[in-house]
Amino acid sequence: MPAITLPDGSLRQFPGAVTGTDVAASIGPGLAKAALAMEVNGRLKDLSEPIAEDSSVRFITRRDPEALELIRHDTAHVLAEAVQELFPGTQVTIGPSIENGFYYDFYRNEPFATADFAAIEAKMREIVARGAAFKRSVVSRADAVALFEKKGERFKVELIRDLPESETISLYSQGDWIDLCRGPHMRSTADIGNAFKLTKVAGAYWRGKPENPMLSRIYGTAWRDQKELDAHLTMIEEAEKRDHRRIGKEMNLFHLQEEATGSVFWHPKGWKLYRVLEDYMRRRLDAGEYQEVKTPQLVDRRLWEQSGHWEKFRHAMFLANVEDKDEADRVYALKPMNCPCHVQIFNQGLRSYRELPLRMAEFGACHRFEPSGALHGIMRVRAFTQDDAHIFCEEHQIAAETVRFVALLTAIYSDLGFSDFRVKFSDRPEVRAGDDATWDRAEGALKEACSIAGVDFELNPGEGAFYGPKLEFVLRDAIGRDWQCGTLQVDFVMPERLDALYVAEDGTRKRPVMLHRAILGSFERFLGILIEQHAGRFPLWLAPVQVVVATIVDDAIPHAKAVAEALRRAGLRVELDLRNEKINRKVVDHIEMRIPVLAIIGRREAELGQVVLRRLPGREQEVLSLSDAVERLANEAVPPDMLPLSSDAVAA
Repeated sequence: MPAITLPDGSLRQFPGAVTGTDVAASIGPGLAKAALAMEVNGRLKDLSEPIAEDSSVRFITRRDPEALELIRHDTAHVLAEAVQELFPGTQVTIGPSIENGFYYDFYRNEPFATADFAAIEAKMREIVARGAAFKRSVVSRADAVALFEKKGERFKVELIRDLPESETISLYSQGDWIDLCRGPHMRSTADIGNAFKLTKVAGAYWRGKPENPMLSRIYGTAWRDQKELDAHLTMIEEAEKRDHRRIGKEMNLFHLQEEATGSVFWHPKGWKLYRVLEDYMRRRLDAGEYQEVKTPQLVDRRLWEQSGHWEKFRHAMFLANVEDKDEADRVYALKPMNCPCHVQIFNQGLRSYRELPLRMAEFGACHRFEPSGALHGIMRVRAFTQDDAHIFCEEHQIAAETVRFVALLTAIYSDLGFSDFRVKFSDRPEVRAGDDATWDRAEGALKEACSIAGVDFELNPGEGAFYGPKLEFVLRDAIGRDWQCGTLQVDFVMPERLDALYVAEDGTRKRPVMLHRAILGSFERFLGILIEQHAGRFPLWLAPVQVVVATIVDDAIPHAKAVAEALRRAGLRVELDLRNEKINRKVVDHIEMRIPVLAIIGRREAELGQVVLRRLPGREQEVLSLSDAVERLANEAVPPDMLPLSSDAVAA
């Protein structure tokens, strides 16, 4: 007689094994109609699956967060059925739900194209309207192989044969169509609804290996209702407008080319933007009592082996063999990260506890071999600069340093236009360095630090670094997208492996704790995020060109040059536009270039020593004396970290 405990604590008993459908019906017709799936003792299951033991049960309805993944998973199955109905002979492979949608990989002689989407979507809506029930069946390995061999599905056969012997092999059917799947699913295809859309098609190698066949991957998005779908499509449209690659080209910031795959060619305006951000970060670090260092690019593999990175990151390292008889056995690697090098600086001389915490920062140039298919503008590159730092401290200092770091990160994100972020706590991965006792200490210390710092987090199981747990700081941008940027990691392992020591207050020698931390992550990626966050229209202090002085008539050129010079002396980044073009044409050009301020000089302004200021892309203008214009713009352009403190802040 299974006893079913519901979320409100109430208990229901049944004479024998009972399905979720029956339990929901016993509670009421409203729930029986609304329930899509159930969570049994923390595991998501089909409503049709029997419950034979005492269990805690929670029903999943359309408004629950889990419903989205179910809708997307089921829509992927419907996509596969639609494709095979329309294009006989197409083989199916895998089709998972992903963030904001789903995809399915297909094998056929001719790749799919976006022109096929209308017909596929129409067939999908037809399948949804049929309302065929999702039915689960458990079969033997031999029967599953025989079924898919008969259907000519060689990729499914390979998947089945590669499953562990202990794996339960389950199939799901919807009408006459059947697929290999762990589940769970909703009740029927009708539960999906019509709030879905196919979005793009791409090539993908079977199992991600270039030596395998090329598949045709169809992506789609699916939501609870049309309102959610429309909001997402609007966000995609806005994201395309904000694409950093497009804006970077329009603003002449950077370019990429095949001769330096994964590396950025920064143009003058783009490099100015980079330097403004770097200067800002350096001032923040100086104020935070960090010591900036610079470490080598090429480091012998023996250091990477000792730190543990060789085993973990060897596949992503660029190697250099030395053609010198005295160093014939040496293999150097371009550093993929900075941490082992910072320990080498810490190890020069014997440190005292009085020196701790020691905050060591580096804008470290790193290189990692990212697969060409993973590269994405300046957001995913092979050559990048980390805003990296390592804090060497005593164990009792972890909490205070966490509080300090979170305050710094929050202030920086706010200055750069991000007011919303969340935190993930990533604990021990399956493959890791250090014993369980060490991980218990590290995870416990970081959780205690979060409590003291007032940091609420969501658990991200198994995603810690190989040497320690970490906090991941996820930004939400202006159009609702999430970006994981900052990180704080507690490391008891690397100081041990690299023999870092300090003299404790009691005279004994101890290992420091090493806190790995970054705020931007990498300059390249963060600049891409910044470009998209602001759609290229940066706040005045950050803009690569802050003011363009534009003439209306040639007679105004001498005064325009004087205005530009006065603005430059005040520290502003200024360009002159003396072209023989109508002022309306100049305005349009500078709006496209995302210039924040246009200083317009005509004959009258030249005669009276004035300036017309126009904030782009707006239309409003104001006429000021040259001295007032310079003072106002200079004050507006002060970086937020250099603004004078308010009286309240000074008192605090």
